[in-house]
Amino acid sequence: MRSPGMVVALAAVVLAVVTGCTNDESALDTKPITVDVVAQPDIAARLPAAVRATGVLVVGSNPPYQPNEFKNRDGEIVGFDIDLVRAMAQVVGMRVRVVESEFAKIIPAIQAGTFNLGMSAFTDTLEREKQVDFVTYFSAGVQWAQRTGDTIDPDDACGRRVGVKATTVQDTQEVPAKSAACTAAGKAPIRKIKFDNQDQTVNALLLGQVDALSADSPVTAYAIKKTDGQLEPIGPVYDAAPYGIPTAKGSGLAEPLRDALQYLIDHGQYATIANHWGVGAGMIRTAVVNGAEE
Repeated sequence: MRSPGMVVALAAVVLAVVTGCTNDESALDTKPITVDVVAQPDIAARLPAAVRATGVLVVGSNPPYQPNEFKNRDGEIVGFDIDLVRAMAQVVGMRVRVVESEFAKIIPAIQAGTFNLGMSAFTDTLEREKQVDFVTYFSAGVQWAQRTGDTIDPDDACGRRVGVKATTVQDTQEVPAKSAACTAAGKAPIRKIKFDNQDQTVNALLLGQVDALSADSPVTAYAIKKTDGQLEPIGPVYDAAPYGIPTAKGSGLAEPLRDALQYLIDHGQYATIANHWGVGAGMIRTAVVNGAEE
């Protein structure tokens, strides 16, 4: 039995590993990458005039959600999403200001005009498309993880404790659907445990506070690599779906951002950024507006 002091000490060690506060950075790079981008005036000219006049794209993001967005040792928000949106801004001759926000408040802030866009691993869904327009930029699925050596079946996790980040698709759709299948079969429901951020979710799994976690596939892969063999993936990658960049509905911002992203795809900078962060498996070939499927 662990004493309270031991648990606190272990939690501190685990959190240091999960957040990348370790000297071992061999699994994945955690430093931003800068790519050479030539501004494209024809794409920039299609930005809404009010946005273009400010010279700055204000971007809402919710760290930590490695490797998409998280804070480095200097407190700066970094990651795949951040490097990509900075490169997109270069295409349209804009600067970027990244603002930390609660995940659930990003879309309302876009609707209110506080943010121009969000960059926080949003799954583009038909329900969310009723609120905002999305520019698809990545394909991610759902991947479960467990402590190495455990035996959890994601398709039969009835009665088990499963950690998720609050307000994600895993929280609102995927795990509830699996739990409903359990109760329909006369079994105990999944005990879904929500956390405010992904670090807390991974930490809870390492400490045995949950039996498994469910997260987006690149996020789970990053956690597994950064915890040095303490975690392992279980089951297949479920329900591949696009990540999207939310913008105000009908604002006219989504289309030039799509074109900026397509420029990066066509000229190789997109692949350079994705491979730098170890997420090349989820790259797309064509950027679209509102790419959710029925």
